[in-house]
Amino acid sequence: MTYRMPPEWAPHERTWMAWPGPNPTFTDDEELAAARTAWANVARAVRRFEPVTMVHGPGQGGSARELLGPDVELVERELDDAWMRDIGPTFVTDGRELAAVDWTFNGWGAQEWARWEHDSKIARRVADLVEVPVLSSPLVNEGGAIHVDGEGTVLLTDTVQLGAGRNPGWTREQVEAEIHARLGTTKAIWLPHGLTGDYGTYGTQGHVDIVAAFAGPGTVVVHSQRNPAHPDHARSREYVEILRGQTDAKGRRLEVVEIPAPTVLQDEDGEWVDYSYINHYLCNGGVVLCAFDDPNDEIAVGIFRRLFPERTVTLVDARTIFAGGGGVHCITQQQPRAGVR
Repeated sequence: MTYRMPPEWAPHERTWMAWPGPNPTFTDDEELAAARTAWANVARAVRRFEPVTMVHGPGQGGSARELLGPDVELVERELDDAWMRDIGPTFVTDGRELAAVDWTFNGWGAQEWARWEHDSKIARRVADLVEVPVLSSPLVNEGGAIHVDGEGTVLLTDTVQLGAGRNPGWTREQVEAEIHARLGTTKAIWLPHGLTGDYGTYGTQGHVDIVAAFAGPGTVVVHSQRNPAHPDHARSREYVEILRGQTDAKGRRLEVVEIPAPTVLQDEDGEWVDYSYINHYLCNGGVVLCAFDDPNDEIAVGIFRRLFPERTVTLVDARTIFAGGGGVHCITQQQPRAGVR
């Protein structure tokens, strides 16, 4: 039986999220409260377009209901953290029914601060709730580390799938074979690394979903840091050059759309930010786009409106989410409608 991962713009049945609870990512009550508000803002934005199910830890349902309101479904399961894109299942379909890929999860490369006793099981827990078969993979991987066009092409990064903390001993060919077997893809496009800020304390060590993403067959959006003072200036030029030299699985030369990075360069601690509009989420009839109270927010909105003229673009402040190590895409995971190809 052949499964494939539909593109994010294909119709969804619902969106899955995970509720922030006390953990090393949110170090005190103030940070946790701010995170919950940010997660709730994203959930309510997505709920305008499709159903949302929020998984919360034991005893955390009250805080979730208070901030989410009555329209978001709540489910209680043990959790370590709140990044559903990475810990949840990657849904695939055979054209009739869904299945759920359960990647091996080890805390983004077994980082010292991370816990994953429960998060390593949550993909299977969600699959059980959806009542679909589980396809287990030995590859250490996360949902934010892949992006597909639904027509055979997948984006990957060297420092994630080939990173020593995730898959020591795996060759590029072995990684590609496993990715293709699980996602139904036939061509991998590799980027050498992620954004500079993604290698900090709570970084993923190079997830592709803040660097580049497919916006349609043959079209890819890419992070473009225009300020030479930021180390991502050189990196983003490298990404553009690589992607413009690539064809997709269908043989089409990629159309590369550069999305200017926010103008802010460093956070309040003087660390380089990895703020990125690439980390958006496509839902039924909508685009939920990271906002940073930045002059380039509206520029990004304009570009996404041109790319997705039939969808409503909604800005949601993502600075608190990025402070924890991700963005809007990182905390959402789509469940495609059954039968979608």
